[in-house]
Amino acid sequence: MANLDGYAKPSIAIDLAILTVIDGDLHVLLVDRPAKNVAGWAMPGGFVHIDEALEDCVERVLSEKVGAKPVHFEQLATYGALDRDPRGRVISIVYLALCPAEVLRDANLAKISVDWEGETGGPAAAQRNGIPLPLAFDHAYILGDVVKRLRGKLNYTPVGFALLGERFTLREVQQVHEAILGTPLKKPPFRRKLLDRGMIVPTGEFESGGAYRPAELYEVKSKE
Repeated sequence: MANLDGYAKPSIAIDLAILTVIDGDLHVLLVDRPAKNVAGWAMPGGFVHIDEALEDCVERVLSEKVGAKPVHFEQLATYGALDRDPRGRVISIVYLALCPAEVLRDANLAKISVDWEGETGGPAAAQRNGIPLPLAFDHAYILGDVVKRLRGKLNYTPVGFALLGERFTLREVQQVHEAILGTPLKKPPFRRKLLDRGMIVPTGEFESGGAYRPAELYEVKSKE
């Protein structure tokens, strides 16, 4: 059995891509890094302690830097390019987290967008109030991978509903799909396709207030 003392030990980090949809646009929670360290805006993250399980590190980072538990949570990918962190050899395990807008509305959010179509892939850009934000490390490419993952899963999983509350209108579902896909959708065929999938069911209740005529509320169909 090999002795591990003879091997260099890279640092392992956890980064959280925490997303929501606000006003029809995809947003991500970012933190401003100090210029003396690694300048730019980055996803919240932290280093894994030597005696800490990955899941425990995720919970710690989420609690310390966000304070909100996302509805949907999954591991995205591991990033380990040699030059991804100028401070040294850092391997990052990225988790994707999705929240309804009301959970993150007061958080430090930035609008993210991509200039590629479908699942082509590539970097993403971030902005706040129309002002571009420089992204630290390789987070532009990681956020691009996030968008690609969401687009790939949108049609065959209920992942998009994690960006909504427990009850929602068909209009709100369409807004989430348009935000992820980056393109407008025609209402009648979208709604037919959505209902034909059988993932949601009507509640018999209607929304109150707002500028629209009250629309029926739906919820994700129970697996039971």
